[in-house]
Amino acid sequence: MSHQFDAEKARADAVVSAGDRRRAALAEIDEAKFSWFHAKACLVAGVGFFTDAYDIFSISIAATMIGYVYHAGGKNTSNQDLGIKVAHSIGTFFGQLLFGWLADHVGRKRMYGFELMIIIIGTLGQAVAGHAAGISIYGVLIMWRFIMGMGIGGDYPLSAVITSEFAARRIRGRMMTAVFASQGWGNFASAIVSVVCIAAFKHQIENQPVTNMKAVDQVWRLIIGIGCVPAVIALYFRLTIPETPRYTMDVERNIKQASQDVDTYLTSGTYVNDPIHNNERAELPKATWSDFIHHFGQWQNGKVLFGTAWSWFALDIAFYGLGLNSTTILTTIGFGSSTALKTKQLNIWQTLHNAAVGNIILAVGGLIPGYYFTFLFIDSWGRKPIQLMGFTLLTIIFVIMGFGYDKILSTGSGKKAFVFLYCMANFFQNFGPNTTTFVVPGEAFPTRYRSTAHGISAASGKLGAIVAQVGFSRLINIGGTNKFLKHILEIFALFMLTGIFSTLLLPETKGRTLEDLSQESQDHFVHDSNVGPYHPAQKQGGSTTSEEQDRVAAEI
Repeated sequence: MSHQFDAEKARADAVVSAGDRRRAALAEIDEAKFSWFHAKACLVAGVGFFTDAYDIFSISIAATMIGYVYHAGGKNTSNQDLGIKVAHSIGTFFGQLLFGWLADHVGRKRMYGFELMIIIIGTLGQAVAGHAAGISIYGVLIMWRFIMGMGIGGDYPLSAVITSEFAARRIRGRMMTAVFASQGWGNFASAIVSVVCIAAFKHQIENQPVTNMKAVDQVWRLIIGIGCVPAVIALYFRLTIPETPRYTMDVERNIKQASQDVDTYLTSGTYVNDPIHNNERAELPKATWSDFIHHFGQWQNGKVLFGTAWSWFALDIAFYGLGLNSTTILTTIGFGSSTALKTKQLNIWQTLHNAAVGNIILAVGGLIPGYYFTFLFIDSWGRKPIQLMGFTLLTIIFVIMGFGYDKILSTGSGKKAFVFLYCMANFFQNFGPNTTTFVVPGEAFPTRYRSTAHGISAASGKLGAIVAQVGFSRLINIGGTNKFLKHILEIFALFMLTGIFSTLLLPETKGRTLEDLSQESQDHFVHDSNVGPYHPAQKQGGSTTSEEQDRVAAEI
C-alpha cells in the first residue's frame, strides 16, 4: 500500500479539487506511523471502558452488601437483586441506540464527554442513594443505574468509531482492541478496590450488630463511588479531542478543515478550528432515512449489519449468562459463601472477602489474557478467523459443560475440570467474539452511518445480555436450586453455533481502509464544491510563476 500512499501524497502537491484533497487526507491518515497521538486516543477512549467495566462488575459484590444492610444480615429478594443488576443493561441498550445516532448526526466531538458526564452523575447518585418510608433504596438504585447505563451505552459507539477513524489501517485492530481491553482492567480494579475496602472495615463489620450494619453500608457506597474517579480524570481530554477528519469531510462536508486537521493534529497534536477560512462545503452523500434504507436494503450491506448485530447478540447471551456459574466456580476453588464461623458478622466479612478475591482470580484466569491474545493477532491473523475460532471453541466448551454437567461435578477432579472449562470459556470469549464484535462494526460501515450501525450492533448485544440476566435467572431454578443450569449451558452452545454462521456474513476488515470497507465507490464520491477547482494562470511556455505556485499551495 506504500506506493498508493506515495501516489496520493504526490497528487496532494497539485490538488485542484475537493475530491483530490479528500483522497490525500485519507491516505495520510491510513498510512500514518504510530505516534503519541494514537496512544493518547487509545488512553482517552480506554479510560471510559475501564470505568464502564468497573461500574458494571462492582454491583455484583455491592448487591450482596446491600442485602446484608437492608435485610438485617440477610439477602435481597430475587426481584430486588435482578432489578439493580439489570437496570444498567436496559439503560445501556437505549444509550447505544441514542448516542450511536447522535454521533452521526450531531458529531463525534460534540457528544464525546457528554456520555462520561452521565456516567459520573449516575455513579455518584448510586453512592449517595437513600432509603426512607416513602421510597425504597432499590427503586432509587434502579433509577440511577439506568441513568448510568445510558452513559455507558453511549461510550460504545463513540469510543469505537473515534478510535477507528483516527487509526492507521495497519494498526486499527490493535488500537480498538487496546481500548476494549480496558474492560478487563476495570473488572480487575473493581475486585482490588473491593478487597481493600473490605479489609479496611474488617473490625467494624465483625463487631457491629446485623440490624445496624453501618460499616457494610459505607463499604458498598465507597466501592461504587470510587468508580467515577477515572471518569473525572478522562473528562477533560474527551471534551478537548478534535472532531475526526473523516466526519469533518464526509458528514460536515468541510474538506478543507479536515485536511488542516490531518496536517496539524495528527503530526503536532495541535488543533485549530478556523470556520472563517475553512468553510468549503463539498457535495457528498447525506445521511437520511431514505438513504439509510437504500444503503442497508442492499444485501451486500444489510448482511453485514445483520452479521454484526446477531453475532453480538449471540455472544452476550453466553457472556453475561456465564456469570450464573460464578457461585459454583467460586465455591469449587474455595471462595464461596462462609457459614462455618462463630458469628453471623464473621461469616459476612469472610463471604465478602472470598467474593472479592475470587473475582480477582477469575479476571486474571481468563478475562484479561484473552484480550491481549486478540491484541497480538488481530492485525496479522484477522478479525474473522478469530471470531470464527472463538465461536467454534465456545460451542464445544458449552456442549461439554452442559451435557456433561452432572457427571463432571460428581467428583473432585471433575469439579477442577469444570473450573478449567469455565476459565477457557472466559478466555475464548475475549480471544474471540467478545472483542471482535466490538471492533468490526466500527470499521465495516460508511462514515455517515458508522456510529449508528455500531450502536445498533451493540444494542443487539445488550439485548442478549438482558435476555440472559432476566430470562435465565428465572429458568435456572426450575426443578430445584440450579437444576436447570445444565440446560442453560446447552442453550448457550446453540447460540454459539449460530454465531459461527452469522460470522460468515462479515467481511475481513484487516488491512483495508474504511472507505474500501464501506462498499461505496470512491471515484466520484465527492461531486462538487462551493469553492470550485482552482486553475492557476499559465505563463508562456506552460509554467506558473513561483508566486502563483505559493498561492495555490496556500489555498490547498
